[in-house]
Amino acid sequence: MLNNLESDSIFTPEQVLENRGRVAIFIDGSNLFYAALQLGIEIDYTKLLYRLTGGSRLLRSFFYTGVDRTNEKQQGFLLWMRRNGYRVIAKDLVQLPDGSKKANLDVEIAVDMMALVDSYDTAVLVSGDGDLAYAVNSVSYRGVRVEVVSLRSMTSDSLINVSDRYIDLEAIKEDIQKTPRQSYPYRPLSGIGFLEDPRTSDGHLEIQE
Repeated sequence: MLNNLESDSIFTPEQVLENRGRVAIFIDGSNLFYAALQLGIEIDYTKLLYRLTGGSRLLRSFFYTGVDRTNEKQQGFLLWMRRNGYRVIAKDLVQLPDGSKKANLDVEIAVDMMALVDSYDTAVLVSGDGDLAYAVNSVSYRGVRVEVVSLRSMTSDSLINVSDRYIDLEAIKEDIQKTPRQSYPYRPLSGIGFLEDPRTSDGHLEIQE
């Protein structure tokens, strides 16, 4: 009898979704890109948004990324994102002494999570960056439920420890990856990766043979 009680979930899947309330999604674009590389998949951002929202009421989905504003393919991808359900927060890449380029958006993610804390009930953070643990802990104390979604090998234990739910990207990769017919190549730039806009100028999907 005890074993049966332990194996049963307290809530049904429908109750879990209902209890999520209003959902806000915060995606660390660079972290997600490297996770996708590790998994050997390309992300379908329409499927990703659907999977992360999970039938709940979506307040807003933020996508944080470093950009080179002279790269037209990157700009095309970000324009597609803006027109397909994402609020894009872009930050210019800064060249480091070793020649690499980087844009750290931890502060922007943390500030937005705190600024909107009274407007959502559940935060979905797509990142494994332990620097965000303090922000996650802070919004939790404000009564927000926090779900962390990332690849386990790239996720800080400190972030998992302060979240209410952790989801390994490997467990949901089948739900969020592009099919072969949809495939189009990544366009990495100095450590930051982007996808080409999947649509041609007439709005149709461009199929890579």
